[in-house]
Amino acid sequence: MVSITTRLVYIRMVMVMWKPMLTTYSEDAPIGDQWRYEVKYDGFRCGLEWKASRVTLWSRNGKELNDQFPEIIKACEENQDAFENDLPLLLDCELVIPVTNLRTNFSELQTRGRMKSTEAIAKKAAERPAKLYVFDLLKHTGKSLKKKTYQDRRNQLEKLFKKNPTKRLNLVTQYKDLTSIEEDVFLHQAEGILAKKVDSTYQENTRSKQWLKIKNWRQVQGIVTGWNQANDYYDLSVYDKQELVPLGKVKNGFPDDDRQTLNQFIRENGQKLNQSTWQIPEGVCIEVNCLNARNGEIREPLFNQFRFDLVPKECTWDRVQEQLAQLPEDIDYSNLDKQLFSKARKVDLLIHLRKVAPLMLPHLYNKKLTVIRFPDGIYEESFYQKHVPEYAPGYFQGNEHLVCNDLKSLIWLGNHAALEFHVPFNRLDEKNPREMVFDIDPPNQSKFPVAVKAAQLIKELCDYKELVSIAKTSGRKGLQIHIPTDGAWTYDETREFMETVAKVLVQKYPDLFTIERMKKNRGERVYIDFLQHAEGKTIIAPYSPRGQGNATVATPLFWEEVNEDLDPNDYTVFNVAERLRKKGCPFQYGQQ
Repeated sequence: MVSITTRLVYIRMVMVMWKPMLTTYSEDAPIGDQWRYEVKYDGFRCGLEWKASRVTLWSRNGKELNDQFPEIIKACEENQDAFENDLPLLLDCELVIPVTNLRTNFSELQTRGRMKSTEAIAKKAAERPAKLYVFDLLKHTGKSLKKKTYQDRRNQLEKLFKKNPTKRLNLVTQYKDLTSIEEDVFLHQAEGILAKKVDSTYQENTRSKQWLKIKNWRQVQGIVTGWNQANDYYDLSVYDKQELVPLGKVKNGFPDDDRQTLNQFIRENGQKLNQSTWQIPEGVCIEVNCLNARNGEIREPLFNQFRFDLVPKECTWDRVQEQLAQLPEDIDYSNLDKQLFSKARKVDLLIHLRKVAPLMLPHLYNKKLTVIRFPDGIYEESFYQKHVPEYAPGYFQGNEHLVCNDLKSLIWLGNHAALEFHVPFNRLDEKNPREMVFDIDPPNQSKFPVAVKAAQLIKELCDYKELVSIAKTSGRKGLQIHIPTDGAWTYDETREFMETVAKVLVQKYPDLFTIERMKKNRGERVYIDFLQHAEGKTIIAPYSPRGQGNATVATPLFWEEVNEDLDPNDYTVFNVAERLRKKGCPFQYGQQ
């Protein structure tokens, strides 16, 4: 057994061996052939030391993280044969809990990092596994590569990852084009961009200008309502339903003149509550750069500017939510407060579409889109639209039919009250469907538990055939089962499989299920619709809202959620984006 003293010596040795190269903050990204770009992930900076005898995950402060993130260690150990000729390795990486391929849940990662219970850690590792995004190779076969250039190390790292069989370790994408990474970072609302000089060596424990970080700032506005003179933090508040609520605190980023001006105003107009705390009457509004704001805390706040053009009543929690969503600026938004649903406005729809866009757009990509528009809300007239209208902006041009491949297109459609997004099963340039989708349709809400049973039975049959299956609510009263095929099956082949599955269910439970197309002949049985899966037919896209009073959303589910407690009315434009942040997307987990 290794003694504590020996272990501490070993830790110190590793800390000497790996002192990470640090980045320098820059407001703007440099341009030129000598620069390459990577996404800055919001996680823990880690070193992965991989020897034949042991895999160790180190924090930048020399703390071993094996116990907190066993899924990373297990993935390495299970795939060690693929790398046996490359060991020992030392990889520089970012440990994250992913929401999308580029956006992460940092608070969930912090929670994992503080956990002590082995059982609780194992449960979290199974429910929401972490990933390592690797961006540098510092040792290969035990030989240091730190004196090699960044690009040489990168080339060797790419060769190494060609043999990588595990999805727990991912190679960070390198970009040559700044515009491309800026678009991706904005779409995913990632933390920012790293710019690295191609000829830079690895400068340990140095904050180098060869590596620059550029933040993807959100700007939020708040009212200065307090000041702690001892630590120089300012309290910011906003209005929520006519009541002032805390937004968070800010200290950094103030130019000396602005700080002095603000402090003088506080001393002349504020009320000193104790030796260091001041209360300030409403009057001063400021804008702050940040990464997020929730629960009375602002993430990485940085003063941007005074907003003398605003009155305090204009600083609201609703406005903060719009600002954090980062809606594209070059769209002529109209009637944002229009009530489209019984409780949801157009702005609520747009914020939902904006936040789910990175996970919704892949389901729309290069497909002939049909939208249902409700210009005056769900209680007024609606209409289907398949073709590009004459007044559509330039990014829709090139196709006669509506195609929604990017964020601007999605938000523009939402701004024109497109509430439902229906897509075919194949892309424009493909003949075969990319998935099979069963539509499970109960006659009424009371029969929804029978629809749940049908979904569970279909999953059992898919598992037997070793097919991935993902359930989702239809956004109305039913369920749908997506089975990805990536174009490997023809429509005839998918039809044959789906018909067989549907008939198996009906033969086994004739009183519960039916494939009868005529509604009047179904009685109280749940309809297993496989006929809707055909060329030219459409299905509601994952994460699309539905034209229902409570603004429900067609929401992908984890299979443990498909049970007797499931209620499709629980998933709306108000909570699905937050659900994704907390749980992740079943489509991403289902295909790992």
